[in-house]
Amino acid sequence: MSGISFVKGHGTQNDFVLIPDADGTLAGRLDEKAVRRLADRYAGIGADGVIRVTRTETSAEVRAVADEAEWFMDYRNADGSVAEMCGNGVRVMARYLWENGLVDGSVLTVATRGGVRTVHAEPDGRLTVEMGRAKPAATRQLAFVAAGGRTWEATPVRVPNPHAVVFVDDLDDAGPLTSAPGLRPAAVFPDSANVEFVVGRGHKHIAMRVWERGVGETRSCGTGVCAAAWAAMRRDGAGAGARYTVDVPGGQLVVTERPDGELLLTGPAVLGLRGTVEL
Repeated sequence: MSGISFVKGHGTQNDFVLIPDADGTLAGRLDEKAVRRLADRYAGIGADGVIRVTRTETSAEVRAVADEAEWFMDYRNADGSVAEMCGNGVRVMARYLWENGLVDGSVLTVATRGGVRTVHAEPDGRLTVEMGRAKPAATRQLAFVAAGGRTWEATPVRVPNPHAVVFVDDLDDAGPLTSAPGLRPAAVFPDSANVEFVVGRGHKHIAMRVWERGVGETRSCGTGVCAAAWAAMRRDGAGAGARYTVDVPGGQLVVTERPDGELLLTGPAVLGLRGTVEL
């Protein structure tokens, strides 16, 4: 596998290597080892994840929704593991499709392992993704996160990736996050989870740090921002149509919950470096 074309992009500094593969010929060749090499910040291009941009009809995983979405976001974490969805990544992929003339109009749909997502181009240049509804844990068991020598009760929720949201007094309370936070009980987190450490910044305004499974601490996480905002809305008793601003180390995002429960994620998407990489 050599001479692969790529595009580097980011959403609030959550960065990705995009691999154009419209006809699906790289599906069996872009394995875990190749993904780790591409995402390696010292021996590769460097990224939090790798997105194979391919047509939905080329993948058995999502072929059933080919009539709804022409394009499939085949997303992998930096360690090569598969993830259900990526809220920042889907905006970056949508930007790529629009800028390269592969889709028309100001609205497009993208197939993901977490379902079909609709992306809207806003007049100010930002993109809004319909992220689906949050799904709280089915169990009533209390859940806990441990980090930085401390333990907090957590709110487990899927958006659709699994998350554990923790409200802390200070973002530094989580410590350096050089290793994965502890999660318990295991029954609540059978697939592990991303962990969000959240503080208040004002009325309907929060800030957070995030540990992403398969990656480590990142500058932003789209599904994590949605999970954190959703949990804050419940904590604050916010009503239908609530709109929260969320600060992350890489920038700022906005989450709106529609009256039907659909979460909307609005933020930037930027494309940068382009080239080919030899593996």
